[in-house]
Amino acid sequence: MGTNWRVRLSVLAGASALAVSVVTAAPALAEESPGGLQEVQMPADVEILDGVAPEPDTAVPAAAAAPRAAGASAACLGTTAAYGARGCFQPSGDVVWARDTEKDGMSAAVGVYTDYGRPAAVCINKLGVDTWATCNKDYSENGKVRLRVMRYDGGNGKFYQPETWSGWIPVDGQY
Repeated sequence: MGTNWRVRLSVLAGASALAVSVVTAAPALAEESPGGLQEVQMPADVEILDGVAPEPDTAVPAAAAAPRAAGASAACLGTTAAYGARGCFQPSGDVVWARDTEKDGMSAAVGVYTDYGRPAAVCINKLGVDTWATCNKDYSENGKVRLRVMRYDGGNGKFYQPETWSGWIPVDGQY
């Protein structure tokens, strides 16, 4: 009979310790992380470009990744998305597209990095939610670009996660 009492006491003590550890170690449930937004570090020499609205007769990229037809130089390649932002690269004209997809007071930002050492540039869409903006740059036709999609806060000039990277995209559009 004394053994049953000890077993019960041991089980009760173990359950209590487990309950206390779960309560103290469990993460808080919130819409944002406890530390708030996480800033993304950008290269010191990054060029900030304000995106402009595309011309009225310009076909904007499809909501999903644009299919690449053979020889279609106007296709938007490397479609990449993160919370609140979407971007792609159009080899014809070296145009970077940035779409803001969330009404949260922040802007979509699409960073462009090259494989040949050119300083990074970031196209920022300050036109508002559900809009596309473009930035036209001239990249080496022999090079490749890589997109980095993230959020931008114009109030403090900082970039924030979540962020997503594309693969390398040939500037000439030929894979």
